[in-house]
Amino acid sequence: MALFKAGVIGCGGRGRGHAEGYQASPDVEIVACADPFEEARGNFAEQFGVPRTYEDYREMLDKESLDFVSVCTWIALHKEMVIAAANSGIKAIHAEKPMAPTWGDAKALYQACVDNDVMISFCHQRRFGASFIKAKELANDGTIGQVYRFEGACPNMIDWGTHWFDMFFFYNNDEPAEWVMGQIDVVEETLVFGVPVETSGVSWIRYKNGVEGLLATGAAALDGVQNRIIGTDGIIEVSGRDKPPVRVLRHGANDWEVPNLDGIVPPGGDTVLAVLDLIDCVKTGREPELSGRKAIQATELIFSTYESSRRRAKITLPLDVDDSALLTMLDEGTIKYTNP
Repeated sequence: MALFKAGVIGCGGRGRGHAEGYQASPDVEIVACADPFEEARGNFAEQFGVPRTYEDYREMLDKESLDFVSVCTWIALHKEMVIAAANSGIKAIHAEKPMAPTWGDAKALYQACVDNDVMISFCHQRRFGASFIKAKELANDGTIGQVYRFEGACPNMIDWGTHWFDMFFFYNNDEPAEWVMGQIDVVEETLVFGVPVETSGVSWIRYKNGVEGLLATGAAALDGVQNRIIGTDGIIEVSGRDKPPVRVLRHGANDWEVPNLDGIVPPGGDTVLAVLDLIDCVKTGREPELSGRKAIQATELIFSTYESSRRRAKITLPLDVDDSALLTMLDEGTIKYTNP
């Protein structure tokens, strides 16, 4: 008999990803799932052999004696669902990113878990990707000398950017950020999981150890590279389009080196490994690699960038507002779509 019982809220693609993680553990049985769409929850139950399904996640939390809950729904639903799950007597939550549509909501749902002694992790699953782990190793072993800047490019800050902000912390051994300066532009309405995002933007971060981060969104690109780590003696590039997963250019070298990634991570996929890590943390008491504490620091950079754009000023952390400056400026008409 399994040690723990799990329930999944949201039976779409990400819910199935979490379920694959639970099924990979002999310690967990998925006993229930919840989704307002009958077909989605029926297909999920059939695929994973889940005995009970619910239209309303609250009913699932009330009726089932769960240890783990996965929250795999749209962003605006996270606060309500995470808080309800945290209050239901469970041990741990694995939630999809981004945390919430506002900074205040992100803090509230995280605090509910702290108050209830519930472990929570957010699926910044790239911390379990072989290319990112190798890049961190190279950044910290002197291969490119002293690291002084991380760079990233992606479509937007709240959905994709949360991953790259988190990876900057990962490469930098979770060194706290000191300040953020940013700018965003909104040309046309673009929604990601129901939340408006910027058309383009830039975020410049200074960490307390003096290292800097630079994230550009929208049409910006790093020659097809997702992340770049720059040091005094070379450059590391990660996950480039039509390029190796990781490559290194040392100072004075004529060509890139491509490190071997074999054996860096066990099989199963990033999300499966993330769920297995959380399960192990519940058993051992250690902090999850994707802990809420780490997720909240990446999330703060998103909303600090928006706030810097609103104030036209550098934001010294911690961030002292609870809204999303982007959403507020859109609601107030301070910024407007120029290509409706």
